[in-house]
Amino acid sequence: MNSKDPHNSKATEAVLRHEIETLKRELSEARSANAAKEAFLSSMSHDIRTPMNAIIGMTALARKHIDEKSRVLDALSKIDTAGAHLLGLINDVLDMSRINSGRMKLTPAPFAVSDLLHDLQIIVRPQMDQKHHSWRLSAEKIEQEILIGDALRLRQIYVNIISNAVKYTPSGGRIESCFSEETEDGRCSLLFRCEDNGIGMTPEFLSRIFEPFERAESSATGGIEGTGLGMSIVRSLVQAMDGDIQIDSEHGRGTAVSIRIPLAFDPQAPDFSFLEGRRLLILESDPRQRELFQRYLAGTGAVPVLVSSASEALSALTDASFQDQSFDLAVLGLRQEQSGSPFDTAAYLHKAHPRLPLALAAEDDWGKIEYQANRSGIQTFIPLPFFRKSLLSGLITALRGGSEAAAPEIPDLSGKRILLVEDNLINREIAGEILSTTQAAWDAAENGRQAVDCFTASPAGTYSLILMDIQMPVLDGYAAARAIRASGHEDASVIPIYAMTANTFAEDVAKALAAGMNGHLAKPIDMNALMRVLSSIR
Repeated sequence: MNSKDPHNSKATEAVLRHEIETLKRELSEARSANAAKEAFLSSMSHDIRTPMNAIIGMTALARKHIDEKSRVLDALSKIDTAGAHLLGLINDVLDMSRINSGRMKLTPAPFAVSDLLHDLQIIVRPQMDQKHHSWRLSAEKIEQEILIGDALRLRQIYVNIISNAVKYTPSGGRIESCFSEETEDGRCSLLFRCEDNGIGMTPEFLSRIFEPFERAESSATGGIEGTGLGMSIVRSLVQAMDGDIQIDSEHGRGTAVSIRIPLAFDPQAPDFSFLEGRRLLILESDPRQRELFQRYLAGTGAVPVLVSSASEALSALTDASFQDQSFDLAVLGLRQEQSGSPFDTAAYLHKAHPRLPLALAAEDDWGKIEYQANRSGIQTFIPLPFFRKSLLSGLITALRGGSEAAAPEIPDLSGKRILLVEDNLINREIAGEILSTTQAAWDAAENGRQAVDCFTASPAGTYSLILMDIQMPVLDGYAAARAIRASGHEDASVIPIYAMTANTFAEDVAKALAAGMNGHLAKPIDMNALMRVLSSIR
């Protein structure tokens, strides 16, 4: 071939031009990515310092006014809020790191749609109330109530979307969130749509909303904090679940986000025969809720009597006593803004009919109202919104005399000894204070090696439980657990060992189990989860 061939020369020049243009484009993209990361680090520095300043400042204020209970409680409440916000920022960064490294794993398991919606109510409602938003959460055409998927990640997706709507909608705005289902060929697509009348997005920003580190910058968003990772994480999670997401937005008019996620569902039909012949007094002032009670109870064999006021409930109870047809359960669906406090009504009914079991159907967080509810005679909680299976399951739980939703009581562990393995002094003090409420004795080890030595040197039967941190000097928690199991100590194979760590991803749980541990407790410590573990001590 002739090297001076003009055709060959032109082809070479074309290749070189293409390579140069490619390199220029890659250089431009790299510079843009670096600029975005620099802006991200700059904004994150500010966003992390903001809640940290609140935590440090409020701690100092609480210490200064330690004898003024109201001031201390107010400071603690603000510390709690700032801490939760800081944890959210950190979780976003960690999630993005996991996604980019390909280490994010989904953990599918059966979950109830009603539980998911109730969790959203509890998490998002305070944000809505703080900005005086009008928020409507609805569910339409929910036929499959028990789906199989990663409920934690699903909740993360929906909380992120709704929280964005709250952030970018001025005070007094309107937000609507709706769930529905489409079932076909053994699969159920869970549909979600969230609409707001907030500030909306420009077409230019909408085109790059899913890129990491991107945040809208304008005079309207200057005071809004965040990592700029939320929507990138949402899209990655949706795609990992084989779903799709669509965003429609108009600057100055609002935004609508639609998400479709295909999920398997549990085909097993539950047994509701326990309700056959049960007489139920249902006090509900909302006609739509009364219609749901009536529709969902149809065909169960239960005998519901629906009333809309406390006076009607008392008349029904009087008539039932006169006809010797007592009720098996009373369900209170009253809402405070409609018919007064349900606790006052419950206390009145409980005093008049002390043997009648009482259940409450409400949107509230049971953990916050449990004490007041129990004082008024209510023992069982049925969270709203409910569907047929969740309602009937809740009624059966109530009829059997217990609430699955109630927080576990603090167990009496007098005479028991626990080995607490934790290298951080503050975390050790917090865990120790919690353990002390159970009357259990406890020993502390500051690293995995100390834990192994302490356990192996102890007589058989000394310890009833080991709570094991993971990231520690000298010997980490996984290695310590394996060493304890292989130690030859008389209790080595039977001593319960629970990881208590900030490593909370699915693979971290799997590593704990593979190391010979019995379970996994996440930090920050969930009191309910810890008490359930402590209650299992024999």
